Amino acid sequence: MPGPVETLWPLGATLGEGAWWNPDDGCVWFVDIKKPTIHRWRWSDGATASWPMPERVGFAVPRASGGFILGLKSGLALWTPGADPVPWLSVDADRPGNRLNDATVDAAGRLWFGSMDDAEVEPTGRLWRLAPAAPSVSAHDGPYVVTNGPAVSPDGRTLYHADSVGRQVWAFDLAADGTLANRHLFARFTESDGYPDGMATDADGGLWVCHWGGGRISRFHPNGRFDRAIRLPAPQVTKCAFAGPDLDRLVVTTAAIGLDRIAHPTAGHLFSVDPGVRGWCPPPVAA
Repeated sequence: MPGPVETLWPLGATLGEGAWWNPDDGCVWFVDIKKPTIHRWRWSDGATASWPMPERVGFAVPRASGGFILGLKSGLALWTPGADPVPWLSVDADRPGNRLNDATVDAAGRLWFGSMDDAEVEPTGRLWRLAPAAPSVSAHDGPYVVTNGPAVSPDGRTLYHADSVGRQVWAFDLAADGTLANRHLFARFTESDGYPDGMATDADGGLWVCHWGGGRISRFHPNGRFDRAIRLPAPQVTKCAFAGPDLDRLVVTTAAIGLDRIAHPTAGHLFSVDPGVRGWCPPPVAA
């Protein structure tokens, strides 16, 4: 059964997002999109570090060759801590109001990520895939106002993606060559649920979905049936990731944007909870 929620870092992030466990350095990496900043929390001793970014940053995902791929407002960039981001691939260059938001990596090392309308009004966002070998990016679903998720099942055969404004989580069959098929509705949120945000899958194939405005994380069975939920002491829950040497903890980012800080003093903190199940760790991007 889930254990109590622990505060790892009382950061008060404006828009904390993108929790990612990196086993190579034993750290949890995440971003504050609107600050904008990349943060690192070290598992062994709780040491923290932060790097301001020149523009809004939606994710920081490790590369197999070292460093990170960043999802910036202007597109994908390469980054090594302590250095400036290096622009790499343009995304949505014809949509200056868009930015990148959230990402995952499949078993073949392909990066899946979303673009969205930064004003959260127009359906100009899409689900993108980076083919590292080329390298090149291609759009595979949309349009959306706000893209979120995405997550891949531990067997590598299913990709999940959230249409946050539409309160829907979609599932796709993911082929070995990276093509998507059989798009179908996996879960629908009600108004009282809030909005589906970031996601992670556990070792048993369960999908954990964060509730923006719902103050919790819900687990769904692979067939879409609701299993259970974990309450968080912050209403805007944005992203979760399995972390730790045994992948038996769920780390969670939250956001304080638009909230009364007195009424919600723990909004924007980084949390950890025992989910009662072990997870798995997506690989780094094969680039």
